[in-house]
Amino acid sequence: MKIAVIALGKIGLPLAVQYAAKGHEVVGVDVNEQVVKQVNDAVEPFPGEAHLQDRLDELVPSGALRATTDYADAIPGADAVVLVVPLFVDDEARPDFGWMDAATTELARHLTPDTLISYETTLPVGTTRQRWRPMLESGSGLVEGRDFHVVFSPERVLTGRVFADLRKYPKLIGGLSAAGAARAVEFYEAVLDFDDRPDLPRGNGVWDLGSAEASELAKLAETTYRDVNIGLANQFARYATTAGIDVYQVIEASNSQPYSHIHQPGIAVGGHCIPVYPRLYLWNDPDATVVRAARETNAAMPDYTMGLLEGAHGDLAGARVVVLGAAYRGGVKETAFSGVFGAVAALRERGATALVHDPLYTDDELRDLGFEPYHLGEKADAAVVQADHPEYAELGPDDLPGVATFVDGRRVSSPERWPGVTYRVIGKS
Repeated sequence: MKIAVIALGKIGLPLAVQYAAKGHEVVGVDVNEQVVKQVNDAVEPFPGEAHLQDRLDELVPSGALRATTDYADAIPGADAVVLVVPLFVDDEARPDFGWMDAATTELARHLTPDTLISYETTLPVGTTRQRWRPMLESGSGLVEGRDFHVVFSPERVLTGRVFADLRKYPKLIGGLSAAGAARAVEFYEAVLDFDDRPDLPRGNGVWDLGSAEASELAKLAETTYRDVNIGLANQFARYATTAGIDVYQVIEASNSQPYSHIHQPGIAVGGHCIPVYPRLYLWNDPDATVVRAARETNAAMPDYTMGLLEGAHGDLAGARVVVLGAAYRGGVKETAFSGVFGAVAALRERGATALVHDPLYTDDELRDLGFEPYHLGEKADAAVVQADHPEYAELGPDDLPGVATFVDGRRVSSPERWPGVTYRVIGKS
């Protein structure tokens, strides 16, 4: 097949590589000329994705994969087009379709008959049918369901382990027509491999959910569930702290029963997915009070954690406080909705000097994010773990001289590593 992948970001490029590795001719489209050049030079634009560089080294020189900024080069004659263009959401849960509208408009201008179009960007329910289909038909002069087919098939992978996740989880699809769904099943079976999953009643593979709307909701549901579950865990943790209870023992005990799956509390919920997709769901269903309450609880956790620090340390005015971790999660160089922003803001509101350390970021990169860099070995009064980088599990008082209070927002360390230091975790007094 000839396949076009629109947007060569941290998901789109690995997808393009996956398809090319299965023997198909793949052209990636991106508006960023530097990304296009790097891909064509077989240079990984964003280091950290397992196996990506090795596959680029193989696929680009062979001609199986190339990149362009020109839709007219990639779209005409394509058997399938996959879009993974970012969609942004503001604090009021309003989606900004600007980039996706632009990509869809350009796609429509160059669309030729008999093409399968699959949207993989997470969307509010109804967007594929109500927004993309009319735009594609209007811009192309073709009719969906007759001249071309549109499906929604959400990405279900995490950056850093995309290729493993593609094999691990069923590929969900939902078409605007039965014929489109059938084409999508055939397409994804030809470009993906699946691990054996005897735990799944339907087995692993491509799952047709019956409609684009069901597929859209499935993605929102699985991510919103995680946000709500974490919000519940955070509420349990906040109560447990006031009651002198170790919430981690409670969670372990509860989860020993097979119907309980309580997640872990923590300083923040970050990344492109969990903080964002519940807002998309709320855009569809503004009366979802459970979802809204969980989102508000999780968004408040950085400030709550700085309150824990203040309660253990005392007045923070003038204190030098180190926030350990700019990234939203350990081992990933990404700050999307990271708890570092709320943590630093909460420290500054309390009059503290907020310093930020992250082994993945240079001093200049931290300054560009608005932070004052910290280097291990420099004097500090207190520290808070924001990201669960593995390096932080090895830290002790010698690494942060002068620290009197250590708040472990990710539970990566232990009191034994901090003799003579007041050690606190969320959910344990």
